[in-house]
Amino acid sequence: MSSHPTITDEMLRAALGGVIDPEIRKPITELGMVETADVDADGHASATILLTVAGCPMKDTLTTDTKKALLGIDGVTDATVTLGVMSEEQRANLRTQLRGGQAEREIPFAKPGSLTRVYAVASGKGGVGKSSVTANLAAALAAQGLKVGVVDADIYGFSIPRMLGVTHPPTQVDDMILPPIAQEVKVISIGMFVPGNQPVVWRGPMLHRALQQFLADVFWGDLDVLLLDLPPGTGDVAISIAQLIPNSELLVVTTPQQAAAEVAERAGSIAVQTHQRVVGVIENMSWLELPDGSRQEIFGAGGGQAVAESLTRTIGAEVPLLGQIPLDTALRIGADAGNPVVTADPDSPAAVALRGIARGLAQRSRGLAGRSLGLSPSGR
Repeated sequence: MSSHPTITDEMLRAALGGVIDPEIRKPITELGMVETADVDADGHASATILLTVAGCPMKDTLTTDTKKALLGIDGVTDATVTLGVMSEEQRANLRTQLRGGQAEREIPFAKPGSLTRVYAVASGKGGVGKSSVTANLAAALAAQGLKVGVVDADIYGFSIPRMLGVTHPPTQVDDMILPPIAQEVKVISIGMFVPGNQPVVWRGPMLHRALQQFLADVFWGDLDVLLLDLPPGTGDVAISIAQLIPNSELLVVTTPQQAAAEVAERAGSIAVQTHQRVVGVIENMSWLELPDGSRQEIFGAGGGQAVAESLTRTIGAEVPLLGQIPLDTALRIGADAGNPVVTADPDSPAAVALRGIARGLAQRSRGLAGRSLGLSPSGR
């Protein structure tokens, strides 16, 4: 309780309501994290903030933001922030609150009322730049103000954490995982749970279980877009994603090379069996822009358009070529540095192409178009 002559409890709560938990992205007052808050007669403010877990990697940020909020109150001369830890009961209440009272281990994106666009980024073979495309599309969509998440579903060949510059592991609140945020994108990957650079040696059922946990046990919040970086081919993971999120849509990545395009067609054609929609084809490594302004087509030409036309015939619905991304050293440099080219060098040729594709995806409505509303016609 405030004992200051002019600073009220309401003023304290309002100031602390402006402190956003850096992982959950909600005010700490809404999350039950403020245990005590007080201002003495001399203007010294103090607050005790309850962390979700003792080893919270963002506790320094939380402490700094809370102190800044308290010092921003007119009349406060100094501020002290003490950190505590939630009890088991408080954590249980938090989990229930975040899940909206829903049953645990439920995949929110698979529910009929979900408004999140789920894009599974697929390729027929490795080495076509699928993960680079995923990371940059995520960063570009987030830069447009959308709430974006990425699941690194390439369990054996995980690379998304490095490409997006994830710097700390997830926080686990009992059986709920809070994903790290990088480039304003929520990210989860098996690479965050593997020590060093050790390989993951799993069979199909374990892959399915890992994906299920990434989708159900991770607190994603209200996303506009979820991107899934699939492994190459049409194996276990592609099938599991179609089962776990039936409304997910496919983005097929290929290179201009005809050999790669033929394999990419198979990756897209899986949609016929899984009843998924193919949003379009992205052609990567389309050409190299030379200093004189000309283009050198190192991997040939026409692969992306060929895949789009073939899938249109196979599926019986239009599958457009969404864009062509040129070879660009800035794209590779950004991936290695954990700073996607769309934000690090937005005017580079690759970034311009990627941002154009992202704009097209962002303009697709976030809604219930084409989905069952659970209504039944009434009888006469």
